[in-house]
Amino acid sequence: MTGPVVIRFGRLGDTILLQPLLHKLHMRYGRPCQLLALGDWSPALYSAQPEVAGCIPLRSQYGPIWMRPQRWRAALALRRLRGSPFYICEPEFRTRTKVRPMLALAGVPAEHCTFIEDIPSIEDEHWVDWLLRFADTTPAAFRASCASMALPVHAAPQLHVSAAERVDRDAWLREQGMGGRPLVLLQPANKRTMRWNGVRAAEDDDKSWPAERWAALARAISYRLPQAQVLFCGSAAEAGYLDTLLAVTDAESPRIAAAALPLGRLKALLEIAHSMVSIDTGPAHLAAAMGCPLVVLMGNRSPQLWTPRSGSGSEVRLLGGLPAVRRVDEIETAQVVSAWRALRGRTAAETAHQDAVETIAYSAGCAG
Repeated sequence: MTGPVVIRFGRLGDTILLQPLLHKLHMRYGRPCQLLALGDWSPALYSAQPEVAGCIPLRSQYGPIWMRPQRWRAALALRRLRGSPFYICEPEFRTRTKVRPMLALAGVPAEHCTFIEDIPSIEDEHWVDWLLRFADTTPAAFRASCASMALPVHAAPQLHVSAAERVDRDAWLREQGMGGRPLVLLQPANKRTMRWNGVRAAEDDDKSWPAERWAALARAISYRLPQAQVLFCGSAAEAGYLDTLLAVTDAESPRIAAAALPLGRLKALLEIAHSMVSIDTGPAHLAAAMGCPLVVLMGNRSPQLWTPRSGSGSEVRLLGGLPAVRRVDEIETAQVVSAWRALRGRTAAETAHQDAVETIAYSAGCAG
């Protein structure tokens, strides 16, 4: 038997929130998991995680399975793993229409599967807590061979950086002339920000914070921490939007900049960053999972369910969220500046220590 197979058709943040469940399943079964997830971010997120043995990528869950070669390939990969326990972390509708057809095509026996839809959620329960309760279940075929686990698992994601990602980060910082300075990251965009024809209208996006406020925040951070590098960050698709924010900032100093970052590089930067300010989106969960002190701006979502959690205990300050705030643009610039100033950002000494600890841990994991 290989390790457990975990299936989740979520976004970046959803995939990050799986880490405690993956860790718990690794401990229960004594073997690392295989992860079937959407997007190309899973290999970058779990590149240095002992609880994940491999990732099965899936670009899209949509369309008939017989017309999507990648879904066929994913089903064939599942067929090779059909002797394993399967944990399906999807709501009932997607399980019925997307996951079960793939499991049937792969020949995965029903008694090898357990579904989170069968574990009733608790009101105001954080998604991570629900996932950990789900990790305590056992498919029928494995109940005699897999005992429950008494040891608690920390109910917050904690991710690590690979040696290759660290080398790439350090080389990039040198190339950009940013090495040796405290780094403050600003994450202004979310999955809904960009449309095929440009930036989504602010009134259609409850997570949109006005460009003028991002600009004012960047200037305030630079004034408060003049030795720091302030960096607007986002995906390649958001590069034009980041340039717009930089133009609105109208700062002549090279210490306020913008960069489209591959996910592995962003993860590695968050390992050493002084702090981050982000709207409620995947990179905010990544910052918390990397132990980066964080201010997160939340709109029309419940903080009880979705506040980013840090497995290392780094500080997360939340602004907004239901029921008080329904849109991020209801949050004033002064509130964000005040929350950021109240953060205890990483020091240079802490960054150097973290680098050393992560290098030792990664080397030990590779040796094991």
